[in-house]
Amino acid sequence: MSNDIFHGYKGDALEVLKKYKVRVWGTTRVETTRGTFEGTVLPRAENDDDQHIVIKIITGYNIGIDIRTITGMKETGYKKANYKIPEKEFPYTEGLPKVKLFGTGGTIASRLDYRTGAVIPAFSPGELYGAVPELADICNLETEKVFAVFSENMGPKQYMALAKAIGKEIENGIDGIVIGHGTDTLHHTGAALTFMCQNLPVPVVLVGSQRSSDRPSSDAALNLMHAMKAAGESDIAEVMVCMFGPTSDEYGLLHKGTRVRKMHSSYRSTFRTIGDTPLATISRKEIVPIKKNYNRRRADRNVKILPYFSDKVTMLYYYPHMHPDVLDAMVDKGYEGIIFVGTGLGHVNKELYPAIERAQKKGVHMYMTLQTLWGYVHMFVYDTGRDMMAKGIIPAGNMLPEVAWVKLSWILGQTKDPEKVKEMMLTPVNDEITLREPYNGYLVYQGGVPEVEEFVRNVHK
Repeated sequence: MSNDIFHGYKGDALEVLKKYKVRVWGTTRVETTRGTFEGTVLPRAENDDDQHIVIKIITGYNIGIDIRTITGMKETGYKKANYKIPEKEFPYTEGLPKVKLFGTGGTIASRLDYRTGAVIPAFSPGELYGAVPELADICNLETEKVFAVFSENMGPKQYMALAKAIGKEIENGIDGIVIGHGTDTLHHTGAALTFMCQNLPVPVVLVGSQRSSDRPSSDAALNLMHAMKAAGESDIAEVMVCMFGPTSDEYGLLHKGTRVRKMHSSYRSTFRTIGDTPLATISRKEIVPIKKNYNRRRADRNVKILPYFSDKVTMLYYYPHMHPDVLDAMVDKGYEGIIFVGTGLGHVNKELYPAIERAQKKGVHMYMTLQTLWGYVHMFVYDTGRDMMAKGIIPAGNMLPEVAWVKLSWILGQTKDPEKVKEMMLTPVNDEITLREPYNGYLVYQGGVPEVEEFVRNVHK
């Protein structure tokens, strides 16, 4: 059997395929010391080792089989797969809203490149229509690939470019904007765009997916439909994050860009509003507001685009017995702003006091947030907090740590004046600091507790 039918396999894994006369794209039964597996042999990703063979099982998931466990293989069929998403011309429908989709990367309507193992986004209107034809019933779609980066590589350059692109589209009369984005730092971008794009007349909706489109449990298509509906029809003209509500596909949630956070590494319902309630629920049929007060859609094209950002701001996540040289190192490296993520009501140890004083003398802007995420900084309750305030650390209310980092970076991109910085930091732009936390703004349920088990069993899963 020639090597060109093994698509990248080499070494020991290649020898196993040759031994059993099994080809890539062959439907195969694999006998192993851990049981029998059936599926399609996939090409080897070029960065993989030579000790595993990858198959796609009937459920659509890919598994790697250690060749040392294989006791036999039999090819039962062969059909070379084509994983390219089919393109169809996206239809124009009179009367539907015009929505612009900006692509930054991520797994929305994506396919898997089995050469590299990487996810390739489907992005043209034709590709998206081929993948999610329901979009044509929601809006008239335009797309533009702004970046193609993993979300961990998003940063100030991308934030500012997106803000300018949003301003341009609003000026051109778009009805709503959707931004496809990887989920890992989606909430950072949501905060950045909230500060950079103020007084929005139309919705700006960030959306991602926890699982790529080639997986049976993918949330990509439904998230995309929900986001398009929110952008085209919603009365909420704010920067929002649109993702699954529960783990099932009943409805999505619209979260405010300054109060949302990714809270689970793999759940489809990973995004949660912290210290408040979401803005609305959304399904393919309707949008139901949860909050009564929000910035509403307008017919004008007036928007404030403020694309500023300093890269000299950092976060310091406090831990017990932290040494002052950690803080000194940040100051010595020229950081102009530091967001402390403190314990309890906003505390760090006294060992840091000399370093805090040195930072204050060098004009470093210092703000306190909480590791608890929920709740408010209250530095006046204990001596520790009062001491730190006297040394220049300013409490940041109930601002989430990542949001405080984004906001201070945005502010220091405009001014270095301490009083002006303080005024801007403590003046809410869009609920990054709230007057109070609603009674249902803190809900963390624990499994095993009788009333929670009853709720999960009988009410919602």
